[in-house]
Amino acid sequence: MIIVIKKDSSEKQVKNLISWIESQDLRVHVSTGEYNTVIGLIGDTSKIDADLIEGLDIVESIKKLSESYKKANRKFHPDDTVIDIGGGVKIGGGHFSIMAGPCSVESKEQLTSIATSVKESGATVLRGGAFKPRTSPYDFQGLKAEGIQLLLEAKKQTGLPIVTEIMNINHLDLFENVDIIQVGARNMQNFDLLKELGGTKKPILLKRGLANTLKELLMSAEYIMAGGNENIILCERGIRSFDTFTRNTLDLSAVPMLKEYTHLPVIVDPSHATGISRLVKPMSLAATAAGADGLIIEVHNDPVHALCDGAQSLTPAQFKEVADKVFKLRKVIKD
Repeated sequence: MIIVIKKDSSEKQVKNLISWIESQDLRVHVSTGEYNTVIGLIGDTSKIDADLIEGLDIVESIKKLSESYKKANRKFHPDDTVIDIGGGVKIGGGHFSIMAGPCSVESKEQLTSIATSVKESGATVLRGGAFKPRTSPYDFQGLKAEGIQLLLEAKKQTGLPIVTEIMNINHLDLFENVDIIQVGARNMQNFDLLKELGGTKKPILLKRGLANTLKELLMSAEYIMAGGNENIILCERGIRSFDTFTRNTLDLSAVPMLKEYTHLPVIVDPSHATGISRLVKPMSLAATAAGADGLIIEVHNDPVHALCDGAQSLTPAQFKEVADKVFKLRKVIKD
């Protein structure tokens, strides 16, 4: 249930209502927008007399929610959420960001070179895998803690915030200085991990699972938000389908649909979605046109010899071409 408060209501009146709601063994989530204040009721609302509340002078309307996700629901929070990454970088609410970098961190030289080039081309966040979940146990698994240190060195040198994936909650201490913690597709429903991340205040990049619905993605976000962390960026990265031409099927309809149902920012990963570098540009443009709040793109200075996902990685020159076209398209969309 959500209660929409009239714009001219006093702060004291709102506080009195909240105190009464909390006395009914319910929790509240308050969202103050440009035009009104929304109070979300969390818990068993069956004992609440909706007619009584709706009759109060300060109440404009009451809406009952059928969706099981509450905090991620746009009805709870009508305005777009803007995630402040730090260093002047924001995502959501009209703020657009491109995250770029190698699938996996391989060496200091490799990472520094890529970080410098993607920043020059307009990337505002450096991505790079330190811990790598791989289908085969014999594939490169990442540099782990050393990889995070190299990312932090690249951040210091370029000023770019960093995003990297966590696989085990026992590694959380290693992510103390990481700006965005990524939860990969395989861990989207690792509920113990999601609960622990709810106790942090760091932005979380939550990727859609390979075979998960949008509602399941929102419920995973709800796990994190229920723990107190509302800094979540959703990511569409392609889903498993019957087609074998591409690595996955990029579900671009997810962008406008998610924006209709949630206030959280939505970005798109065209690299993992297609698995083919030549498709990254058209899919990046399509995602931008669909209203995505950002992109996360894999870039490698030598894709042929990359230790992970070279086939879907752009060279720095290719990334610059994509970024230039995306920024031009953004201007057209704004106009």
